[in-house]
Amino acid sequence: MGYGSVQAVELVFLLLMLFVVAFGVLARKLKIPYPIVLVIGGTLLGIIPGIPRIALNPDVVFYVILPPLLYAAAWETSWREFSYNLVSILLLAFGLVSFTVIGVAFGAQWIFPGFEWKIGLVLGAVVAPTDALAATSIAQRIGLPKRITDILEGESLVNDATGLLALEFGISILLKNETPTAGDAVLRLTYLIVAGIAVGLVTGWIVNWIERRIDDGPIEIAISILVPYAAYFTADALHASGVLAVVACGLYLTRRSSEFFSPGVRLQAWAFWDALTHILNGLVFVLIGLQLHYVLAGIQGYSLGMLVLYGALFSGLVITLRVIWVFPGAFVAQWIRTHIIHQNIRPPTAPGILVLGWAGMRGVIALAAAIALPQTLADGSPFPQRNLIVFLAFGVILVTLVGQGLTLPWLVRVLRASDPPGPNLEEEAARREILQAALTHLEDSRKKAETEFDAIYEDLARHYRQRLAAVTGKDETEIGVSPAHQKHLSRLSRDLLRVERQTAVRLRNEGQINDETLRQLEYELDLREAAPTPAETLQSRS
Repeated sequence: MGYGSVQAVELVFLLLMLFVVAFGVLARKLKIPYPIVLVIGGTLLGIIPGIPRIALNPDVVFYVILPPLLYAAAWETSWREFSYNLVSILLLAFGLVSFTVIGVAFGAQWIFPGFEWKIGLVLGAVVAPTDALAATSIAQRIGLPKRITDILEGESLVNDATGLLALEFGISILLKNETPTAGDAVLRLTYLIVAGIAVGLVTGWIVNWIERRIDDGPIEIAISILVPYAAYFTADALHASGVLAVVACGLYLTRRSSEFFSPGVRLQAWAFWDALTHILNGLVFVLIGLQLHYVLAGIQGYSLGMLVLYGALFSGLVITLRVIWVFPGAFVAQWIRTHIIHQNIRPPTAPGILVLGWAGMRGVIALAAAIALPQTLADGSPFPQRNLIVFLAFGVILVTLVGQGLTLPWLVRVLRASDPPGPNLEEEAARREILQAALTHLEDSRKKAETEFDAIYEDLARHYRQRLAAVTGKDETEIGVSPAHQKHLSRLSRDLLRVERQTAVRLRNEGQINDETLRQLEYELDLREAAPTPAETLQSRS
């Protein structure tokens, strides 16, 4: 690569970063989820003369951008909620994807001239999976009910396996004119899932073993960057699901991070990954918008009005298929979960189901899959309707991401489908138990200590009783900390933080709180441990 080409890459990257920052600020001011603003902004930039044309490379999406974003999404997913909603997630990730592929395969031939069912099968596989990046980035920012958000995130993390398998079969049918049997499909899907999850768990186990022997922020952050790529590339080399490998690895490690991350490293890692995912998400959504020029340039023989009509009709078909599926699917999931698994869950409501159906957003994966389609068939003839497939994928992304993303808050308000406002009772109960455990430990430690330290124990006990009173709503007099016996005070403070952290992890392990609550509690404990201890504060004042 020459010097000039390096400069060109740097210029493109800097321009993209500038777009991400500018549109991110605009999204904050407009109070609109930033992926929507980034896609719209990128689309508008794509039609401005003189703006550098930046083509979307599918390999960059699948092998550079996707692994860390999937890993971060899995890391933030609560295993308790994921496993609790697993039946609902699987009915969407497998049942809905299959229903969408079949529905598009037979519906597209009635809408678009020259679309036989084989081409429709490829198109359906391209747009069937919802996008993990889009779902996670938007759902959390528009006030969706927690239960719906958990299901959406779980669905978007898993459904790539069935979507990519259907795409593999669809391309095989067109290229080789061979139709795989049902047995082939089941075996291939089973291998994709089992091998992918196995690779992810083995990778996670190895990383867990390594992490327990290291306590160095920069090194551990560097390892965390390598992990998703290691899982993804290993699974891909074995022809398994790289997506499921990354997700399994992320879910495994997030459960164990409380044990191998020190407080300082955890704070550094969260800050780094927060920035990295924001940048990568921003780049992805801007790149989607910038592809309009390339998408339109590949279409020949269609007027703009006809393309808009085709895009609207096809997007309507995809949305309708999802809405049709979610209503019976929700009640089937309810029956399985109550009668077979014996879960005690509330029956689904029509407003909640409709919101779930309306929240099926597509993202960069659909566009990358469409662009990655081969140019020619095995006999050298052009891949049929390839350019129109790319355009229709872009249209579905634009309609679902922007159209549905902007209307979701309105729909939630109109249907009154949001969670009732109020405190997080689970978190409050956890805080009470954590503080009570710290007080119990303090009393036990006081009995073993010499009487000269009584003032320290009493002062710390009052400090914790004050915090407990704040949580329970009771009144407590604020007392200052005595500067005596600073070394002992510092040790006690660290011990109490350790007890609080162990209690929080125990509550998570027992299923009394979810991983999201644990992360919030750990973050606060980490900040307190990173800050000066009472003894250190007294020493700095003396």
